[in-house]
Formats: sequence, C-alpha cells, structure tokens
Amino acid sequence: MKNSFRNNFPIVNLYKKKSLNSKIDTQLLYGDNFKVSKKLKSFSKIKIKKDGYKGFIKNRNFSDPLKSNFKVSILKARLYNKPNLKNKLKKFLPYDSRIRVFKRYGRFSKFDKYWIKSSDIIKINKKNKNIFKDIKIFKNTRYLWGGKSYKGIDCSALVQLCFNQNNRFCPRDSKDQERYFKKKINIKNIKKNDIIFWEGHVAVALSKNKLIHAYGPLKKVVVMDIKKTINRIKRTADLEVTSVRRI
Repeated sequence: MKNSFRNNFPIVNLYKKKSLNSKIDTQLLYGDNFKVSKKLKSFSKIKIKKDGYKGFIKNRNFSDPLKSNFKVSILKARLYNKPNLKNKLKKFLPYDSRIRVFKRYGRFSKFDKYWIKSSDIIKINKKNKNIFKDIKIFKNTRYLWGGKSYKGIDCSALVQLCFNQNNRFCPRDSKDQERYFKKKINIKNIKKNDIIFWEGHVAVALSKNKLIHAYGPLKKVVVMDIKKTINRIKRTADLEVTSVRRI
C-alpha cells in the first residue's frame, strides 16, 4: 500500500479521533509531507514528517511527496489561475506553506496548477538570524486550538511556525517545547526572544518588558506587558511561570 503523501490543500485539520467532531490537535499546511499508518473508510491515521505528530485526517485526493524549493513568507498569500492580477482566486496559502516552483513569468511563480506572487515567497533555504523576526505578522489573528495559520492559531503553533520557517525543528505542543529547549533563564534576566512557559501555555518575549502570545481569554494573538501577563494568568488561571528558556 502506498503510504507517503503530500498535502496539496491550503490547510487540513488533523483530528485526535476519526471524527469531524473530534478535537483538532494540529493542522497540515500546503506542502507538508506525511505517512499513512492506517487507512479507514473516511479517515486515515497519519504521522506528519515535519514534527512527528500523529492523528486522523479526512481522506482526500492527496499528492505524491515532492521536494519543495520555496516557502510562503507572508501571513496569507493569494493564488491566481494565470500570471495576472485580474485572475485572482479565492484561495490563499498560509505562512510557511511549501511549494515547488517550476516556472516564472513577470512578477509571478507557478507551482502545481496555481500561480503566486514571487514577492510572497522566499527560497526554501533562506533563514533569519532572528528566529522570531516574523512573529508579529500574526498579531490580532484569532485564537484557535490546534490552528496554525491566518485563519486561527494557538500559542505553541505560534512558536513552532517561526522555527519551521527557519528550517529548524520545534515540537508542536508547549509541554514538549519546554522540554526541548534546555537553557533555563531566571525571569529577572529575560530578554528578547526568550520563551516563557506556563502549564499548557507559552509566550515569546519581544523585549525585557513585552511579550507576544496567542491568548485564549482574549481570543487572539496579542502583545502584552510581561509582568501584567504573569499576574493576570496567576489571578485568572492560578498558574505560575514554570520556566523561561533561551534558544
């Protein structure tokens, strides 16, 4: 049985159980490769190659694996059916989607059956020294448990996407991220790009005073004062900071 595939849809939900009513654990973005371990009538149990996450996806006509050479570098990249601004589609690719460009024409690049603006993508091997350089493009994106795109995102996906965009591994869940990043920092010495963990939650320091996180109670990605956030989470959820990690 063929078991290796590539996601050729903008966003695909990965469910905890084989039901659309089940909890969404994460999402596959365009170009994500995965392996099927068990195929059922309407669902398949899979493992995402990028982070090893397992769960169930609805069966669809997925593509063969393909080596990508470009990635989407903006929050929401529009697709076109011809290399012309007049031929726009109501389809978008989210940040960090992976594509195989095989043709250029003017300001456009072609992959699969679509065209995309060349200014919306960067070469696959491009990295930033500042891992979290792009993190603020998600500001005001709605909070969605299991989400990892402009349509909705959760706290740990916000961290993971920044690493993935820079071709670095990062676990999907905050508890695994806290274990993965080993260097502990005293909260008093916090600085830009340090990662702050609570039980079941994570945020990224933008400076010694400000942080950014996908915050459930406010239903969106927000920039907040670090001290006020720590006090608020303690007051409303009775949770203390479990650690601060430096990458």
